[in-house]
Amino acid sequence: MAELNIFSMFDGVGGFTIGFDNADNEYYQTLYSNQYEPSRKTQDAFEVGKYRFPDMEHIGIDVAEIPDKKFQEMKENGVNMIVGGFPCQDYSVAHTGAKGIQGKKGVLFWQIIRATENIKPKYLVLENVDRLLKSPTSQRGRDFAIMLKSFADLGYSLEWRVINAAEYGEAQRRRRVFFFVYRNDTPWAKRVNKKLGSGEVEHLEELGQNPYEDYIFKDGLFARQFPVKQEPVKNRVAEYTLEGDVVDISDNFTGKVFNTGVMHNGHYYTIETAPTGEEKPRTLGDIVQAEADVPEEFYLNDDDKLEKFKYLRGPKKLQRKSADGHEYTYSEGGMSPYDSLDLPSRTMLTSEGSTNRSTHLLKIDGRYRLLTPIEAERLQDFPDDWTKYKLTEDGQVKEVSTRMRMFFMGNALVTGIVSRIGKELKKIDADNE
Repeated sequence: MAELNIFSMFDGVGGFTIGFDNADNEYYQTLYSNQYEPSRKTQDAFEVGKYRFPDMEHIGIDVAEIPDKKFQEMKENGVNMIVGGFPCQDYSVAHTGAKGIQGKKGVLFWQIIRATENIKPKYLVLENVDRLLKSPTSQRGRDFAIMLKSFADLGYSLEWRVINAAEYGEAQRRRRVFFFVYRNDTPWAKRVNKKLGSGEVEHLEELGQNPYEDYIFKDGLFARQFPVKQEPVKNRVAEYTLEGDVVDISDNFTGKVFNTGVMHNGHYYTIETAPTGEEKPRTLGDIVQAEADVPEEFYLNDDDKLEKFKYLRGPKKLQRKSADGHEYTYSEGGMSPYDSLDLPSRTMLTSEGSTNRSTHLLKIDGRYRLLTPIEAERLQDFPDDWTKYKLTEDGQVKEVSTRMRMFFMGNALVTGIVSRIGKELKKIDADNE
């Protein structure tokens, strides 16, 4: 059995597993995965996972329907790590009388907490869109603070960092917030505790020391793998003690949250950081297929469709009317006529390949075309044709539609970032002194 055995939640098409396998497929092993799309009749992503990972136990039901005893079975079978990319939702909570504290139904983060309560993993590695740090707009940072408090109440500490993949050598400008969560009785947590102590930052600053900044700039997992400049951006630094219960945080949170931070024993310290700029990104041109290998269906031979793309990407001012009858002018700036092959790509969305403003438009050898599924996979550091086949419920291997393959990649993460996290986490876990 591997040293770190994984339960992959909201698995998609296996991005976390690919990343950790590439880091060290003997140290990491994904034993269980859960993937379910409640709004779809066919579970294509789940079936791709079954095809690609035949030895893994795949759970294809709503995560809320997985019983606690299944999580306990995972623990008994050696699962000691949870990973997952989960959506940004409303995390607000309320008191519910005899039931105690309850979050809104359907918010998937609470299923991560339930799995953590049952499995009690050593570590979690999680990913989300970076707007999580500023949501909701009416109380910025509240949802993130609820997350921090929830983990603190279970006996965990964590660090976070917003990572733009292109700033660390990847071919896509994709900003996501990653979390490294660790149980407070692990050797790593004990070493962190020695450095951060009681967290009385003011006293330590009087001595000319700030262990929180040392952790963020030098000592933490993200600092080691994703270096940043050794000073805050525009002096943006804040700290906050998460007092009371999660309802108190939900109702009364007033702190600030920046793109990097550490939460230790219910107290967090956060800094706005900037990458060193030493790593150069790959470009869109680096990942495109040879034109001889591109099927004709991806070329824009329809003049009307090409004109539609030109309109969508161009500047515009439109008169619109709100639901209450208020008239206003909607303005949209222009984009380049097509995407440069000399730069990393823009962020890929689930609508990639459809006729819309966010879809990438290439011009190569005088012809316009769209990204192919293989190119979309390369932008996320997946192997070529990773999503081409699926294993259906009746045991048949079938091809996946182009539309679904692009949807998968728009939902996926950059596996190269996960691989770097995995390499550093292995060092942390192996150092048990």
